[in-house]
Amino acid sequence: MADDASASAEAADGPPSPPSPETQASDEAAEDGGVASRVAGSVGGVVFASKLRIALFAILGLVGLAGAAFLLGVIGAPEVAAMENDVGTVTEETTIIETNLTVNNPNPVGISLGGVTADYQIRMNDVGVANGTKKGISIGTGNSTMNVETTLYNDRISPWWASHVNNGERTNVVVDTKVSSSTIGQSKTFTSEEQIQTDVLGSFASEEDRPIDGNLPIVDDPLLIVTETDASWGTASTTETPLNMEFEMFNPNTEPYAISELRYDVSMNDVLLAEGATEDPFVVTGGATNTLEASAAIQNRRLDEWWVSHLNESVYGHQVTRFRIEFTAVVELPSGQTTTVPLDELGYGEWIGTDIFDEGGEVGVPPEDAPDDGDGLVGGDGSGGDDGNVTDGFGDGSNVTDGSGDDGNLTGVTGGTDGTDSDDDGSGILG
Repeated sequence: MADDASASAEAADGPPSPPSPETQASDEAAEDGGVASRVAGSVGGVVFASKLRIALFAILGLVGLAGAAFLLGVIGAPEVAAMENDVGTVTEETTIIETNLTVNNPNPVGISLGGVTADYQIRMNDVGVANGTKKGISIGTGNSTMNVETTLYNDRISPWWASHVNNGERTNVVVDTKVSSSTIGQSKTFTSEEQIQTDVLGSFASEEDRPIDGNLPIVDDPLLIVTETDASWGTASTTETPLNMEFEMFNPNTEPYAISELRYDVSMNDVLLAEGATEDPFVVTGGATNTLEASAAIQNRRLDEWWVSHLNESVYGHQVTRFRIEFTAVVELPSGQTTTVPLDELGYGEWIGTDIFDEGGEVGVPPEDAPDDGDGLVGGDGSGGDDGNVTDGFGDGSNVTDGSGDDGNLTGVTGGTDGTDSDDDGSGILG
């Protein structure tokens, strides 16, 4: 019995039976599946990584290609091809300059990645008067137009005026426009430079005889005769502009006459810029000639108000100014009495017209019904002529000359050729 049990145990603990064919096939399939899964996962990761690397290389390649193309001249930075300026809204404090820029993109594709920025600055005799920036601009191929608004602060007119006077009534207007592309990483600057020239006091110099009448029954007229006048600017500061005047007077009478005060008012477009009177009595003996000197000081703080009127078309026209100096004399008679005499014959006037921002058309042209200031108004074009000129800082070449006959960018639409001087005072449109 024991032997039988032992034999049975040995039979039970003997070598295992070989797996059946079905079981073996199942196990092999499971093992192959795991391997295939691992292989597939590995291949998928490699493919994804490869695509990412390809994309990155493509992007870097395009950037490098763009940079190389720019260096080789295949891709160019955008630049300003044309510019037009107009005066927009004007308030007591600011003047909006509306600018249309035509920007040329020489590349076969538009530029929008990172955008385009336009910076715009206006300087008048190196006095910065306006600036503006427009960012995030997308431009297509060829020419594109963009609008830029620039703010000119009217308080900058005072330092500009001082520079204009101290520079012999000349102003260099420089407009810098820089167009930048962050896509290409380059920029180009377009600079426009023009000159404005005026001659506000040029026609004050005169040798015309102008009588001073008292219009009194007890004395004979004229009391005095102004035989020569002259005027010049002093050195202007940011606060005031000195104006020096001289009057040569002849006394045709036997009795001496004294001017105890010569009063004056200086205005532009009826904006009072200076007023005052001489302090010391001025005596002209009978049959003699003497020279009276008077000094005025234009208050530059009032120029921003004048500037607004200069741009206001409803006053005398857009960018048109009527410059006036009016005089009154207090004359002491031989009897000791005094009389106040309006010196209408001594009044001085000029028309100032500008086209600073190259707007063209009727800009800077005085009205046809310009006021007649009287026969005594001294005027002309400052060169002995009688036609008068209008200063055209950015002329369009229509009846305009700049003294050199080449581009018509400086002075003078000549009165009488365009029908705009019909009933003015002959005082001269400045040139």
